[in-house]
Amino acid sequence: MSTSAEILCIVAEWRTRPEHAETVRQLMAQAAAAVRQHEPGNLLYVGHQDPKDPAHFLFYEQYANQAALDAHVASAHYKELVAGQIVPLLTERTVSLYKLLA
Repeated sequence: MSTSAEILCIVAEWRTRPEHAETVRQLMAQAAAAVRQHEPGNLLYVGHQDPKDPAHFLFYEQYANQAALDAHVASAHYKELVAGQIVPLLTERTVSLYKLLA
């Protein structure tokens, strides 16, 4: 069992071209559903889209520990949807890792 000191948080900020915004939104909805269904170590997976700039996305994720984050990145749905389909559509991608303050 994980402790709160082991919880890892990811904040990801993405930009795409306006013509790809709806595709990225739909693919992220699919990815989020797959994460929630298949990743017991994922504690939270929330996506946001800027209402003034629909090509700008922000994601906040929490994982129980490093093993859960590693399982996320190794998952088939991450490889297929995020790395395989979404990332090629992005013009900018920033991912930051944080530890939860216990």
